[in-house]
Amino acid sequence: MQLNAGKAFELHIAEDRIVRGDYYEAALQPALGTIIICHGYKGFKDWGMFPHVAQSLAEDVNVLSINFSHNGVGEDLLQFTELEKFARDTYSRDIEDLDAVVKEIGGRAQLSGDGEKPVFLLGHSRGAGVCLIYALDHPGQIAGVISWNGIANVDLLTEENKEEMRKTGRTYTLNGRTKQNMPLDLEILKDMERNSERFNIIGRISGAEFPIALIQGTEDGERLIRGSKQLIEQNPAIQWIRIPEGNHTFGSVHPYQGETQPLKQAISETLKTIREMIG
Repeated sequence: MQLNAGKAFELHIAEDRIVRGDYYEAALQPALGTIIICHGYKGFKDWGMFPHVAQSLAEDVNVLSINFSHNGVGEDLLQFTELEKFARDTYSRDIEDLDAVVKEIGGRAQLSGDGEKPVFLLGHSRGAGVCLIYALDHPGQIAGVISWNGIANVDLLTEENKEEMRKTGRTYTLNGRTKQNMPLDLEILKDMERNSERFNIIGRISGAEFPIALIQGTEDGERLIRGSKQLIEQNPAIQWIRIPEGNHTFGSVHPYQGETQPLKQAISETLKTIREMIG
């Protein structure tokens, strides 16, 4: 099947705040809906597997793969050149960015006279947490959430990080791939504390009125596997699909080296899940 290359777009949320993305038109026309792909912590839409995943999912639905405005990657798309933005990358900002994208989809549907079609969210790692909070905050707007090795607890900071933030206003996290010391400002911690109830995914998940699928590698991190178990304990309707030998990125690396067996299976299960959610 000939898949479409992504068409780049930018959404200007505010001054010096841009959501960059790629749009992949569905092979099936008219498309049955849209899925938005959200990267995780220290991630970006052009990392490793994401362009291939976006192209592969553009069968029945249009696909938008986005960079959050404060993910630290600027207009060159491949390097962390905006570390001062990364330092202020709160969950609230990511959720606002996602809201702008969802509203843009709705606005374009109205302009085209095409009618509203379902919007699905797919998040990897931290991005899955953003997707779940957004869908819980906007009942009736999201037709389903697919989590790829997603978090269930938004707090990714160490106690040392928090102590340093409170003392000096800033701490650092090492990017193992780029060897950059990436800054994290106190406002990230304050945002989590101020929104502790809203960001309590495990506490809220039983009230989810939308279908949820967790697609997770059997070799994903122990903390994330434990989080998935907690989500299912709270909401047994959640589907949990395990990918044999899949690690946190389903064997994908950056730069992209081709489709691994776990990634191929994760994509296949995701296509199947989207079709089930569409009905």
